[in-house]
Amino acid sequence: MEFKTDTNTLINTPNKSLTSKLNNLFHSNGKTGSPQNRIVLASTFLTLLLGVWFFSVFHSDFEEFNLVNMGSTLGVTFVFTATALFFYRALFFIYTSYNYLKYKPVESVVDYELPTVTVIVPAYNEGKQVWDTLMSLAKSDYPEEKMQLLAIDDGSLDDTWSWMQEAKKKLGDRLEICKQPKNKGKRHALYRGFHLGTGEIFVTVDSDSIVIENTLRNLVSPFLEDENCGAVAGNIRVLNNKKAILPKMLDVSFVLSFEFVRSAESNLKSVLCTPGALAAYRATAVFKCLPEWINQQFMGQPSDIGEDRAMTNMILKQGKHVLFQKNAVAYTNVPEEYLGLYKMFIRWGRSNVRENLAMAKYVFTDFREGPKFGTRLLFISQFSKLLMSYPLLIFMLFFVLVHPLLFLGSTLVSILILSTFSLLFFTKQYKTSQGFWAYTYSILYTFGLFWITPYAIATANRRGWLTRGLAEKK
Repeated sequence: MEFKTDTNTLINTPNKSLTSKLNNLFHSNGKTGSPQNRIVLASTFLTLLLGVWFFSVFHSDFEEFNLVNMGSTLGVTFVFTATALFFYRALFFIYTSYNYLKYKPVESVVDYELPTVTVIVPAYNEGKQVWDTLMSLAKSDYPEEKMQLLAIDDGSLDDTWSWMQEAKKKLGDRLEICKQPKNKGKRHALYRGFHLGTGEIFVTVDSDSIVIENTLRNLVSPFLEDENCGAVAGNIRVLNNKKAILPKMLDVSFVLSFEFVRSAESNLKSVLCTPGALAAYRATAVFKCLPEWINQQFMGQPSDIGEDRAMTNMILKQGKHVLFQKNAVAYTNVPEEYLGLYKMFIRWGRSNVRENLAMAKYVFTDFREGPKFGTRLLFISQFSKLLMSYPLLIFMLFFVLVHPLLFLGSTLVSILILSTFSLLFFTKQYKTSQGFWAYTYSILYTFGLFWITPYAIATANRRGWLTRGLAEKK
């Protein structure tokens, strides 16, 4: 596989008029402008227009619906709760925006100041992609004498080990490879890497990710500026976003999730999750929580998912700062089909349930020096989404039964309003019309993935990675 970086995603290009952007979006040549993609985008906008029309026709029914409900105790309770939640979310968005505007990534330090790092690449059934990952890391602008590169095959059933051996032949002493006797899970592969590592900083990189040359040096620089920094999250973009529709949607979603949300969290020194695709940890902080991390259980079962969120949580619990580096970029592969997407989201959802419960045990204690309000507010925001998932699901089903067209109209109008922010943010960051996929993604998530959080809560004790079998590999 030859890796080519789309320069439009890395540098800003001149602004274009809205007409020009729409023309490029619907009539561009090549893979990004395939007929199927244009049909999906056109259908998205037609659906939104239909929703606006439904809402304009039935909005009087909505007002009547509220008036009727205000005549009952249940109705008053519902309207009061809904209004309170709306204002809470609005105020939280303003707070997040304020912290986003104050965020600035740390500039790279000079070579002699860079710490020694151990880069750990766990792989399972990854095939040739692990070669590409290792080659991208080897090309990093990082002093060779300060960088230890470890690749660990977690008992793969395909040719992953052969590709690691080929990489070893090419890189020689720059790369160390080892093979687990059987598949034990990503957490155990990383655990072995932590014990083999000699660096002051551990960097973990997924075996289906590609880094750019300055990623590593940018990723570890915050540890030099902030002596209490325990972990740093990298900036994740989508690698396979040139043709398939789902990756295009997820790329827009990732930009908002990382460059807006995690930037704000970083200003509060409380990024809640360092992504498995690219993260850095201070070795002393890792070893302080390593026994608890490798033996972590949930409801009597060993935890074999959410190792990144768990490590982040345990480092926050130590009183350490967890930061985000916008300028440390990794490109990673994401599912291209609905089946793989919902499995990935279920895994993330279950991990979110577990770690929010774990965070609840310390976040309101004096767990670190300095301000803790921001960290607590981030936790409340996360936990409230879990608490409200079932009431919102029940209300949605009730609304569908009572007035389906009004539900459809009001929901689509909400999507139009909220997703416009994602579009504007993405367009401002990367000066490309691909941000219009925010609307498609919101429709998909609202109508096709709404069940994920309630299901993840109900099945939070279940184990399994879900998306690492040979069947998912192409």
